[in-house]
Amino acid sequence: MGGMGAVYRARDLRFTAVRIVALKEMINQARDILVRDTIVKNFEREANILASLNHTSIPKIHDYFTVDNRSYVIMEFIQGNNLEVILTQTQGYIPEAQIITWAIEVCDVLQYLHTHEPEPIVFRDMKPANIMVTPGNHVVLVDFGIARTFESGQKGTMIGTEGYSPPEQYRGEAPPQVDIYALGATMHHLLTRKDPRIEPPFTFSERQITKINPSISVELEAVVNTALQYGVADRFPTAADMKTALLSVARKTGILTDANMATSVITPNQSIQPLWTFQCEDEIRGTARYASGFVYVGAYDNNLYALNATTGEFAWKYAAEGGIVSKPAVYESSLIFGSEDGRLYEVSSRTGSVQWTCYTDGPIRSSPTLSDRHIFIGSDDEHLHIINANTGNRVLNFNAGAPVRSTPLVVNDVVYFGTENGDFFCLDFQGKMKWQMRAKRAVTSSPVMVDDVVYFGSMDTTFYAVEARTGWVIWRFRLGRGTISTPKIVDQLAFIGCIDGNLYCINTRSSKEVWRFETENQVTGSPLIYRDSVYFGSVDGNVYCLEYRTGRLRWKYMTEKPITATPIIHDDILYIGSTDHKLYALPV
Repeated sequence: MGGMGAVYRARDLRFTAVRIVALKEMINQARDILVRDTIVKNFEREANILASLNHTSIPKIHDYFTVDNRSYVIMEFIQGNNLEVILTQTQGYIPEAQIITWAIEVCDVLQYLHTHEPEPIVFRDMKPANIMVTPGNHVVLVDFGIARTFESGQKGTMIGTEGYSPPEQYRGEAPPQVDIYALGATMHHLLTRKDPRIEPPFTFSERQITKINPSISVELEAVVNTALQYGVADRFPTAADMKTALLSVARKTGILTDANMATSVITPNQSIQPLWTFQCEDEIRGTARYASGFVYVGAYDNNLYALNATTGEFAWKYAAEGGIVSKPAVYESSLIFGSEDGRLYEVSSRTGSVQWTCYTDGPIRSSPTLSDRHIFIGSDDEHLHIINANTGNRVLNFNAGAPVRSTPLVVNDVVYFGTENGDFFCLDFQGKMKWQMRAKRAVTSSPVMVDDVVYFGSMDTTFYAVEARTGWVIWRFRLGRGTISTPKIVDQLAFIGCIDGNLYCINTRSSKEVWRFETENQVTGSPLIYRDSVYFGSVDGNVYCLEYRTGRLRWKYMTEKPITATPIIHDDILYIGSTDHKLYALPV
């Protein structure tokens, strides 16, 4: 015998916060030592394949190990049901729009696998049982046990699932097009409810989709038939080509919300209702902070509010003498924030009582950055201030020559920040300038750093990537208009909002646009990445949730007035303020 396996829902206790994981177990029952070693190597190969992948539709691997005759992989736990279960539990046919939506997402992940570097990966076992659908109605591929890197001309053992596998797979050949055929077979099964495993192989043409299910469009049937062609050369050349064909069907049949946006596919409506709202006395323009069960947010009524994060219940408020747009920073048991009254405050996070204040000579619209018990913050008095976090005493200030409204970035005893006249500075902790560059207009956008590259935007319509040590400009990306949004970088993708109303996604290697999503007004706040989504607010009053790799709209929630704040998320709850005076707690 060979290997037997099971998958368990488990708790990973190695971290302070208990993490729910999937524990995949393989029991090696082979008696022959060579067979036993081969089984273990194959199991470890699956783990290494997963470890090399980074895609929202592929489970993340945390660890793997072998104990005696049992091998284990600890991976991300995927909530939801697979398509085989969904098909069994569904009465009647699944709507065409839903199947197209799932198939487009599968094409995205297949294209990622087939273009994987250094070697393409072929999944080789596409079928309903291996496609999970999450509670958010998005697909995840599971069971990479027979996935393999593709080498042209190489043959091997026929591995796959009868009925879903194409002819060449029976001959031991597995080019990327086997996955396209299997996706076509999967779609045929979902559309017709005819299980290909109990039918003669390669007889899909005898079970025409529109004759079995007349509600399906002839356009979609043509796409599925192309994927199911007997010859490899007659199918879609790539998964991206199949996705394009599916999007074309979606346009013709009205599934797309906007024919000019190839990524905006309607998904089943999700009713987003706030868990709670809290109303202040004036606009909320700044970003909230979560800490130890409470949410803290400033408002233009001059107050910093402390609210129970779960219920929204009011705990306390502290009144400054000016509006608060500064995002609070947490320091030990205190909160530190600036106000347009020109002062920096430290207050107790438990009671709201003031610990100390530090005066500047202008309104503070920057947010504080903490490093090594010091506070770094800009002011409209044209200075960057460095303040002792324990005493509130000023240690140093640097004359930047213009108001400093961006939030300083502090990395390895170096400070980066921009000014309202377009200067961008790199200083050491003694205030000595290491380098300076100049944009053509204000740099209100706060810098971020990834892999020794600093990213920031400017009102001169440019998104910059500069070398952190020298200030040398690596690339510039031209936006439609200026930006004050702070970029977010993840998976070699950069996200930034723009006054032209778009959220942009840009490849950080090529500096090429990946996608853009258009709202109905300016995007002045900053995006937030959480799991596989990007969240942001717009001056059109909406909070948006998009799939971050494709820009596909998942949901939006309308507040009563413009949003200029950046969302925060904790424990699957999104907190964001609006100029309608309310702080919203939304489920994600």
